[in-house]
Amino acid sequence: MILRSLADSLALGARLADLVGPGDVITLSGPLGAGKTSVARGLLGALGLVGEAPSPSYAIVQPYGPPELRLPVLHVDLYRIEDVAELEELGLDEALDDSALLIEWPERAPGRWPQALALSLAVLPDGARRLTAHVPSAWEGRWQT
Repeated sequence: MILRSLADSLALGARLADLVGPGDVITLSGPLGAGKTSVARGLLGALGLVGEAPSPSYAIVQPYGPPELRLPVLHVDLYRIEDVAELEELGLDEALDDSALLIEWPERAPGRWPQALALSLAVLPDGARRLTAHVPSAWEGRWQT
């Protein structure tokens, strides 16, 4: 799938909001500036967030939930994680009981979420983004390109 604009990235996120539920994990990979946070903002906005979602780069985990959103979501940025052991302190696995996880930079924790809808963004020479999706069995029937 090709995302030609910021509006396309936001629309993709909004489409994901219609598919995501508690216990789901969506990972977003790609270089700096590829649009990972834009997709996340589209999803959060479609779930009810008013205003712009900040990048969780420094907080690492930015929680959102009712009543503002229709379901709890943890927006996670692993860019600053240096050791996978640090993830245990974040409580992400426990959060899956009632929340969805939206994880940027999942390559910092390889193999951690095998049932995630894994989205990868690449910047094309014309500035558009190419989206590649790895669709695990947990997402079959929901994700359609």
